[in-house]
Amino acid sequence: MTDLLRTALYDFHIANGGKMVPFAGYDMPVQYPLGVMKEHLHTRSSAGLFDVSHMGQVALTSSQGLEAVMLALETLVPVSVAGLKADRQRYGIFTNDDGGILDDLMIANTGDHLFLVVNAACKAQDIAHLRANLPDHVTVTEITDRALLALQGPKAEAALARIVPHVTSMRFMDSHRVSVDGAQWWISRSGYTGEDGFEISIPAEIAENVATQLVAMDEVELIGLGARDSLRLEAGLCLYGHDIDATTSPVEGNIAWAIQGIRRKGGAREGGFPGAARILAELEKGADKLRVGLLPQGRAPMREGTPLFATAESTDQIGAVTSGGFGPSVAGPIAMGYLPIDFAADGVEIFAELRGKRLPVTVAPMPFRPSTYKR
Repeated sequence: MTDLLRTALYDFHIANGGKMVPFAGYDMPVQYPLGVMKEHLHTRSSAGLFDVSHMGQVALTSSQGLEAVMLALETLVPVSVAGLKADRQRYGIFTNDDGGILDDLMIANTGDHLFLVVNAACKAQDIAHLRANLPDHVTVTEITDRALLALQGPKAEAALARIVPHVTSMRFMDSHRVSVDGAQWWISRSGYTGEDGFEISIPAEIAENVATQLVAMDEVELIGLGARDSLRLEAGLCLYGHDIDATTSPVEGNIAWAIQGIRRKGGAREGGFPGAARILAELEKGADKLRVGLLPQGRAPMREGTPLFATAESTDQIGAVTSGGFGPSVAGPIAMGYLPIDFAADGVEIFAELRGKRLPVTVAPMPFRPSTYKR
């Protein structure tokens, strides 16, 4: 495909043996010569470097000041933006009028504006959504001259601190602006692997140099999309368009923890976001279905779309797998999917249909492997 976009690190990926595949409109590395399994395990034991520059970086500013921006964004998301302290970030959700999820995103308070990171496949529609629905005093700026790297794993701090000593003082969900050799680095202590680590926004023109510096360290290996997917699955984290979408609510998606009490019924800033009637009702009474963790009781991975049944004999499908595969860190197959609330409790046994056979599956708590964030 010749119409695929390329990140600032495209040539770097090729030079380092990256196997390139189409992803969200970009030509991206799915793996490197190390291979998906070893890349996954290296991230868990040491540090992995990911190119996530395909994701959208967006700034929200206002002539009326930061508080006005925060309150404006709260009309589009059910989370507390106005309660977000300077140099901190939190997980957010764009919802639609039916209470479904348009996208999930990160929201950072820089001290004078909001910095958003949105999913690559959704960034055009997200930016259009922001421009169409925020008041005129808010300016929405897509940032296109910066690369975005993720450095993840238990040795990520030690590696990054050789270049940016400041990161040793950061804790989970801190978001800091740091000057390094005259360049502005925007660093958050976050990621999407369940590991401690960082996401680093840097000027595109220095991206290859920074990546080269990091990969030269003994702790750090390049990691592709394949391992990124298995890492986030073990961490019980959603992939937009698969585990959550415009038809699923935050409550159904099992991400209601992201909605602070101040935005819930009885809170000082209750509701006021798209789909509030449905979402607030589900927060109080529960949803009819729920995203759950699934542990197949054999060795066969159960991929997206695998149908789920209450018994080995029943003909009525009760749900489906939304993400599934082999979990290298847990040495077995793992999956996520939606089930009616009566079947969504940990320990419940159901059945999946795989190649014409019904195989037992146990509903299990997530994450499948404990997260190691630096609190």
